[in-house]
Amino acid sequence: MPSPNRPLIVRLRNWVGDVTLAVPMLQRLADQGYALQLVGKGWARDLLAGHGWPVHALPKAMSDRVALLRRLKAQAGAADPGFGGRMNALCLPDSFSSALEFRLAGLRALGHAYEGRSLLLARAHPRPRGMHELEVYWDLGSALLGVSAPVPATIGLRVSPAHEAQADALCRAHGIERECIVICPFAGGTWAKQDKTWPAFAEFAARELPAFGRSVVVCPGPGDEEAMAREHFPAARLLPGVNLGVYAALLQGAALMVANDTGPGHMAAALGTPLVSVLGPSDPALWRAWGPRVQLVRGAGTWPTVAAVAAAAAGALQTR
Repeated sequence: MPSPNRPLIVRLRNWVGDVTLAVPMLQRLADQGYALQLVGKGWARDLLAGHGWPVHALPKAMSDRVALLRRLKAQAGAADPGFGGRMNALCLPDSFSSALEFRLAGLRALGHAYEGRSLLLARAHPRPRGMHELEVYWDLGSALLGVSAPVPATIGLRVSPAHEAQADALCRAHGIERECIVICPFAGGTWAKQDKTWPAFAEFAARELPAFGRSVVVCPGPGDEEAMAREHFPAARLLPGVNLGVYAALLQGAALMVANDTGPGHMAAALGTPLVSVLGPSDPALWRAWGPRVQLVRGAGTWPTVAAVAAAAAGALQTR
């Protein structure tokens, strides 16, 4: 076990789902005495606020990223004289550029042997194949610690008290009960070049959700998501622009979430909120939402029916 408060600089990945799935590994490292200094997208600070880890916003330009890493290296070296003599960074992205930035900053990073970047890393660890992404991160943490451990059944994402208070105030202001139904009809990116958005989501929301007698909440992002939500989900309560910490607090108190294969679905599962995860092209063996209260609904080589998703939602509400 490392000495308490040994600094470790960690580059997070760029998607909400990936960061959420890395939480068990990060918490394991923190519990083992590492003082994490996380570098990632600006929203990661709110998403991870309940854990108390410092999160430094990732600059856009490579030169600025390297400068940030060098500053963190200098601060860590001042706090820990042995910092420069050990593995002192963890690179979660598999990109060539992320490994190069660590190398240019003079950090000794552990990361996956991928895209010909092994020479840039202090240690290149083989990336497991056919393994769920949470298990991939867990395996990388085991490589750093030098010891294996069982993969946890839950993620244990934590919500900060400040975000809980903001979520309560938001619900009061909009007349939304805390045990509402949250839906996420959006999906960023694609899987095997196929859209991850369930085509029947609007029909499901209009035809099936009113029968449950609960407020239906949508938290769209800026731009196209908000416009789409207003057009296709007119009966839902829209809460645009909430940060991910407040979003997590809303999900923590929700009775149910119904979502595409997307970051907020992973968040709900990580909080222990009942989740109906509607999957089309995504491979659940690699990317399913992780947790004991997750119901995956898939069709036979196609999208599931509205009736199948409605039955899963009804079952989840009955067992809450």
